[in-house]
Amino acid sequence: MMINKAFFLFPGQGTQYPGMALDLLSRSQKVKDLFSLASDKYGEDMQVFLQNAEAETLKRTDVSQPVITLANLAAAAYLAEKGIAPSGCAGFSLGEYAALATAGVITPGECIFLVIHRGKAMQAAIDRITAGAENPGASAPGMAAVVGLSPEKVEALIGEWKAGGNPALRELYAANINSPRQTAVSGTAQALAEAEGLFTAAGARRFIRLAVAGPYHSPFMAPAAEEFRPFLDQVQFRDPQIPLYSNVTGKQIQSGEEAKKLALKQITNAVRWVDEETAIALSGGFEACLEVGPGKVLQGLWKDSGSALPCLAAGTVEDIDSICN
Repeated sequence: MMINKAFFLFPGQGTQYPGMALDLLSRSQKVKDLFSLASDKYGEDMQVFLQNAEAETLKRTDVSQPVITLANLAAAAYLAEKGIAPSGCAGFSLGEYAALATAGVITPGECIFLVIHRGKAMQAAIDRITAGAENPGASAPGMAAVVGLSPEKVEALIGEWKAGGNPALRELYAANINSPRQTAVSGTAQALAEAEGLFTAAGARRFIRLAVAGPYHSPFMAPAAEEFRPFLDQVQFRDPQIPLYSNVTGKQIQSGEEAKKLALKQITNAVRWVDEETAIALSGGFEACLEVGPGKVLQGLWKDSGSALPCLAAGTVEDIDSICN
């Protein structure tokens, strides 16, 4: 089915896989131009890299950020060649950078430049955290998914526990407000261990430790934000040319100046994806959402939001061709 008005949703870290976007590269000159641009910025031939990189290599934050962003931008470029332009856009965590480029706030080259340095800054912060842990596998800060409680309940419980003075829970934070029934939290190993029993007692169905490199979207990432700031300052942020939504506020971004401030805050603040989805659905003016990039994570979260509007895969040639036919 051909979609005339689509809202683009760009995925973030964790969606990468070896060889992603190479099918797009073989079919599109615009994608070839993007690969050339990314290769120049990254200092390595991105086609060769994605052909040879193993899954474990792609998990590194300093690697996954530029390659996922390239895959996101490549899917958007192929959609454009097929005549599908966005009526608005948003991105989950890292995906917000592809949304910034798609909305005209930054150029594709500036986007790739920024995510390269964002990835390096965050990897350096994670390396420092891991090096400071007595047993990196067990005692380093990390993340967990709380399933079966509303985001409001999760945040209220964290607030209550902190107000109650439990020292083990001082460094526990709501990090990703993923869906009405799932919230990811970041915290020290001690905080996560303590919180597991408390969330379960409060009615959570599951408490799942996440296999991620570090405690993202929390104050633990403050050193990464400070390291990233000088690179962010080098880039001019322009006013959005189409509706663009923020992870930090869950609302539409009104100016380039606001977008730049939020880009820095996003590293340490929670991703308010549920609020974003609600604002997007209420905005109207589009027929469907497209997950523009690798994976199907955002399709699942959109379904959980309860919206009647469909969210379709648009990360591969097969996906996009099926939408256009």
